[in-house]
Amino acid sequence: MKILVTGGLGFIGSHTVVELQNKGFEVLIVDNLYNSSIDVLKGIESISGIAPHYKNIDMRDKAAVQALFKEYSDIAGVIHFAASKAVGESVENPLLYYENNIAALVYLLQELQQKDAASFIFSSSCTVYGQAEKMPITEDAPVQQPMSPYGNTKKVGEEIIRDTAKASSINAILLRYFNPIGAHPTAAIGELPIGVPQNLVPFITQTAIGLRQELSVFGDDYPTTDGTAVRDYIHVVDLAKAHVIALERLLEKKNSDKVETFNLGTGTGSSVLEVIQSFERVSGQKLPYKIVPRREGDVTEAYANTHKANTVLGWKAESTLDEAIASAWKWEQKIRS
Repeated sequence: MKILVTGGLGFIGSHTVVELQNKGFEVLIVDNLYNSSIDVLKGIESISGIAPHYKNIDMRDKAAVQALFKEYSDIAGVIHFAASKAVGESVENPLLYYENNIAALVYLLQELQQKDAASFIFSSSCTVYGQAEKMPITEDAPVQQPMSPYGNTKKVGEEIIRDTAKASSINAILLRYFNPIGAHPTAAIGELPIGVPQNLVPFITQTAIGLRQELSVFGDDYPTTDGTAVRDYIHVVDLAKAHVIALERLLEKKNSDKVETFNLGTGTGSSVLEVIQSFERVSGQKLPYKIVPRREGDVTEAYANTHKANTVLGWKAESTLDEAIASAWKWEQKIRS
């Protein structure tokens, strides 16, 4: 079966392509290299032994999306990663985010709704919950008014998919990730942030390798065990495997609703200081960091209730925080060597 993976050369996309190919799927990657590298194709092939099909297409180009579906009329399912994802950038340039994250989604769904049957996996985010009132967060937690244009594109994207599925043959699963970290154990693919990383773990590894002077810890006065913000950090390979399981659920028509939603996390919250301690454990080196004021838009804590994904999908995150951090450090050392 041919599966289209948009943004398939990105961090989560590339790991998912590997897992799809490991399960025997034929993969077509679409990626415009805006936030990724063509070299990732070699990494994917080195792990799986298979070179996926690849097209350099900007999903905001409606004619190009239409031409893609004409050329590949046998696409059986789509996993949609292609999107901009930096919260700060979305505040500074909201229209870029609405065009990239919403227009591209619409063009994709317009092609899929013309098919007799279509399976669609959407890369969503726990950001739709905002600061949830109860921990851990279940799929039934209220979707809050987003704190950034990025967050709003995920909320609105989910709504667009629900409305479209009602009126078409599309079946969809919305996967709300918590905090993906780590790299493939082979260190052939991993996270490649462009510019200064927005996420904690790549900033830690870049600081440790000497690219950054020190890590800034945004706030130590949160109502948490050590005063720093708490997140649910999930190994990217565990996350990738969940996408394959979700896709197979749709292809095998095991879904109970036209649109289903699952949280993907470990179910455990880790504070910023605990992540730093994990890095120091696995690397054997001290990390320079300083406490600075809180960052606007950051929630106090967010970690998943994974019961639904564990029982309905039959999926569970297997890697520990230390294992995920160790793989991220191995990747950082490889790309700087």
